[in-house]
Amino acid sequence: MPQHLYGTGEIQQRLGVSRERVRQLVQRPDFPRPYDVLRMGTVWRIEDVEAWIREYRPHLAEEGGEAL
Repeated sequence: MPQHLYGTGEIQQRLGVSRERVRQLVQRPDFPRPYDVLRMGTVWRIEDVEAWIREYRPHLAEEGGEAL
């Protein structure tokens, strides 16, 4: 079964923040652990990021995700 993943660009788009802000957020202890680190960059499971959004950015959860 394929994994559905977000890279930093998708997280940036989903949250509506700058690339620098994504770098700050992914360093937080409450942000999900990366799924893997690839040559192209770090990736996170969509469901982990969406769960974090529901808990820490509920106003964005209402907008929905995973359609990126």
